[in-house]
Amino acid sequence: MERLAHTYPEHIQTLRQRADTILAKQGLEGIIIHAGEPHRIFLDDMDYPFKVNPHFKHWVPVVDNPHCYLVVKVGEKPTLLFYRPIDFWHKVPPLPTEYWVEQVNLVPFERLDQVAELLPADRSQMAYLGEHPQRAAELGLNQVNPQPLLDFLHFHRSIKTDYEIACMDEANRIAVAGHQAARDAFLAGASEFGIQQAYLAATQHGENDVPYGNIIALNEHSAILHYTKLEREAPSESRSFLIDAGASVNGYAADITRTYAKDPNSRFGQLIEAMDEAQLAIIDAIRPGLRYTELHEMMHRKVAQLMVRFELVNATAEQTFELGITRAFFPHGLGHQIGLQVHDVAGFMQDEQGTHLAAPEAYPALRCTRILESGMVLTIEPGLYIIDSLIADLSEEAKAKLNTAVIDELRPFGGIRIEDDVVVTDDGVINLTRKHGLA
Repeated sequence: MERLAHTYPEHIQTLRQRADTILAKQGLEGIIIHAGEPHRIFLDDMDYPFKVNPHFKHWVPVVDNPHCYLVVKVGEKPTLLFYRPIDFWHKVPPLPTEYWVEQVNLVPFERLDQVAELLPADRSQMAYLGEHPQRAAELGLNQVNPQPLLDFLHFHRSIKTDYEIACMDEANRIAVAGHQAARDAFLAGASEFGIQQAYLAATQHGENDVPYGNIIALNEHSAILHYTKLEREAPSESRSFLIDAGASVNGYAADITRTYAKDPNSRFGQLIEAMDEAQLAIIDAIRPGLRYTELHEMMHRKVAQLMVRFELVNATAEQTFELGITRAFFPHGLGHQIGLQVHDVAGFMQDEQGTHLAAPEAYPALRCTRILESGMVLTIEPGLYIIDSLIADLSEEAKAKLNTAVIDELRPFGGIRIEDDVVVTDDGVINLTRKHGLA
């Protein structure tokens, strides 16, 4: 908490400078950022879990209180309209008193019909940022999510402040505790559902608190990239375990993946160890000025080497790469930007005007084409899976190079993914995941 309190004032100052710059360029006087509103379940009287506007939580760590507004005007301290209704059905949020409150003008209000009178009287040159254009219209805000404003804010959001890095560092610490508990539950023979409960208990997160649905996959399920089924019964034999799970702090995410073998001396167990070494080697190669697509291709070449070493192919590493074999066994991207959102914005933006550079045709699932800069936070998550539908799509020449006996041996284990969250620095990286003791 002390680190967050120390870094938050500079964080707000950075956001104010960015806002002042783009508002001046666009001839605007300010931005009204809407926290958002609950969404009602169809034909029901209950709402879906509330998810706050990421632009709102970028400024203030208020992630669970809908109907709030933040008013950002050029050269002025931001004003937070904080909703505190009179309500005996639900718990009313307490008035904030934490370290961040000094950086905003805090204005509590009780009724939604008070918002208009609490906002600046002249709103003709103010933009609305949020997902409810009907609310913007009611408030007389005619510029809704203007693209030049979004492009500028999204592009610069890729460079994290010390406060943001501190939030993600703490999120990684919490997630690591969950991963260690999940690993122990797997080794004790727990079901996927039981492992999930162990993770949530260790992180003190509920299912709606984690930044994404946890992937808890045993055996063949590890080859389903976004597996979220959670079987209640443990398999008769637990051979392998893949966990992709994170944590949240002040709306900032951690995103970590590990894979385990029940028998670490098996071919699959040794392949996990080798993949871990390759992942760390890619992380060691990160430097400002390197394009993320270069890292991705470097990893494919390392996967080709692993496939040769562990006899998945009867070919050289160069042949394995050139024939596209690695793309069938490592079909997703190397990683992505992370922050306020797990897959944070602006992964394809090349400048603050929003110039788009798509993923290369050979790697359509890649989520980032940026040139790396100091202050970016990224995931590095190589993988290797046995996915029969992708193997079937390979060319006949490529299929002829496969060692089907070894592939058949590995199929019951599913696949491997290893993922860390790293901060790009002037001379390398800070690994937010490994620093908290997760091997």
